[in-house]
Amino acid sequence: MVSRVGILIGLAAILTAPGTAGAADLPLDTITLPEGFSISVYAENLENARALAWGDNGALFVSTMRAGKVYAVVDTDGDFKADKTYEIAGDLHTPNGVAFKDGALYVAEINRILRFDGIESSLEKPPAPVVVNDGFPTAEMHGWKYIAFGPDGKLYLNVGAPCNSCDPSGDDERYATIMRVGADGANPEIFARGVRNSVGFSWHPVSKELYFTDNGRDMLGDDTPECELNRATAPGQHFGFPYIHCGDVPDPDHGAGHTPSEFVPPVAKMGPHNAPLGMKFYTGSQFPEEYKNNIFVAKHGSWNRSIPSGYEVARVKLDGAGNSAGVESFATGWLQRTKAWGRPVDVIVAEDGALLVSDDQNGVVYRIAYAAK
Repeated sequence: MVSRVGILIGLAAILTAPGTAGAADLPLDTITLPEGFSISVYAENLENARALAWGDNGALFVSTMRAGKVYAVVDTDGDFKADKTYEIAGDLHTPNGVAFKDGALYVAEINRILRFDGIESSLEKPPAPVVVNDGFPTAEMHGWKYIAFGPDGKLYLNVGAPCNSCDPSGDDERYATIMRVGADGANPEIFARGVRNSVGFSWHPVSKELYFTDNGRDMLGDDTPECELNRATAPGQHFGFPYIHCGDVPDPDHGAGHTPSEFVPPVAKMGPHNAPLGMKFYTGSQFPEEYKNNIFVAKHGSWNRSIPSGYEVARVKLDGAGNSAGVESFATGWLQRTKAWGRPVDVIVAEDGALLVSDDQNGVVYRIAYAAK
């Protein structure tokens, strides 16, 4: 069991206030990548940089969580480094999620979705947002949203459990789910249940099935339960929370009377307490062919393990049936022994095939590129 002393040591060692760091201040030489890959800073001075979304004309939208802001960054001269930064909005309530559709930027706060129309033509003077839907639960714990448009044209969003481990369905059945709504905010419905806290999802480029990360519950010890990568093959499936964790671990408080066979098991176990957040399928052409349609996952890092873990970008290999063929570290080094100097949050594939990674501790977006030697 994680001791109180262990928690305090872990927090003191790895948790720092989110801020910004200049590219020159970051020890990028400590990042380890496979042969042929390199890392640089694509954008900086983005306080608490979190989720990422591309516009149609090359603007990269970057959300925050604690800073209450949304940014747009643009590389105007094609040198693979953003040289223009715009503040799209400020004074928002935990604006973690961003998505882009039909020329509009969608931003998710705790209980509502906003839309900024025609945003790429008005970066210097953004329009007032339109409220798309303001009827989502208001609980703060795990209330921050991740949003993305699915192949069906609907906007998907997580509604996290308002607790570490509880059964919130009696209070509001929307808790611990992934929901979807129309692009106009209408017809909200629950797509997946039993999802404790997903802060990243994407769709398989071929099967169009939804894959999503889920953060496991705390206070059961250093090594259990593991966090998850899940796959939803149909609407209405249940993924176990709060009864069964990571496919086979009964919850000591809520698991009685339930068996693993009642729920959809994870595609891959992602390790205990390392907080897998944003994830994307690799659909670019810059990386070697073996990376095609693999999943990259940003592991934000543990907050309460006596020995910290995570703080990396992981690669999940998939077989022809869409099942996991192995999970491995791809980019490591933000964690140096027990001290972390950076925390990956989200990933996105750039037009040229590079992989961009946000870091909310340093307020930067990295660019990971490949060049054969």
